Amino acid sequence: MDRGLDDETVPIAELLDERRRLLDVAYWMLGRSQDADDAVAEAYRRWYGLPDDDRIRIAEPRSWLVKTVGGICLERLAPTGRTHPGTIGAAPPQDLDEEVSQALLEALDTLSPAERAAFVLNDVFGMAPGTVAAIVGQTEQDCGELAARARHSLRTRRAHPTPPWQHDRVVLAVRRACAAENPARLMSLLAPDATVFFDGGGKVRTLTRPVHGARRATHSLLTLLAGRSRTTLHCRSVNGRTGIVVRYGDEVAAVISLDVAGDHVVQIWAVLNPDKLRYWNRAATQET
Repeated sequence: MDRGLDDETVPIAELLDERRRLLDVAYWMLGRSQDADDAVAEAYRRWYGLPDDDRIRIAEPRSWLVKTVGGICLERLAPTGRTHPGTIGAAPPQDLDEEVSQALLEALDTLSPAERAAFVLNDVFGMAPGTVAAIVGQTEQDCGELAARARHSLRTRRAHPTPPWQHDRVVLAVRRACAAENPARLMSLLAPDATVFFDGGGKVRTLTRPVHGARRATHSLLTLLAGRSRTTLHCRSVNGRTGIVVRYGDEVAAVISLDVAGDHVVQIWAVLNPDKLRYWNRAATQET
């Protein structure tokens, strides 16, 4: 028998515990308290936007809300849209040490959206594999692989911390190798298990799956940046760290972010989605 609307009454302690849980999930996925508040507010808007008959048939409202918050966070986790949390002064959950929390958030910000979601939901919150898969939108096996890659990346960063000057030096060397179309040099700058992610947003024809391994990553990058007389590469600040902006004539065609550990690049995000490049193209127009 379906629950009636009167059965939606919930003890205040449960309400507060539910909201705190949702805020924690959103905070660890997005990295800022205000962003977490916005995501949770949107989840509740969607909850109350459901027809009454649909809402009362949901057996576990908290699970529905957690999945919805996770989906909202994934929608908002884009390489060009995220801001490095260390520059924001985000407030961590009150039951965690602030310095430890901040360090982990900064490390999480280097992961791809799917890796971050899989790691946070699996390792931080211990959610069931099926729940994680439903939120991330991939199979349980794929989510397990994403979480494993995230753990590896985080371990690598802890083992090989990279100061800003060293990061800049490696990125500049990568730009030069790409501009010169020098595969041997480029491959020497990538970690053996380097991964490249391409974000076309379904708006341009590009790879939809990550490319793993230095050799394959080198090939995919050089193919993407294949020499054309009007293609130029420039080192610019991307999300607070030096990245590579690719122009085709006067148009910004791609923005590339690089995660550096020691002397090697471990992960690369190539954003080609025109919607996400609008800011860069507006800025380019204002410069000319």
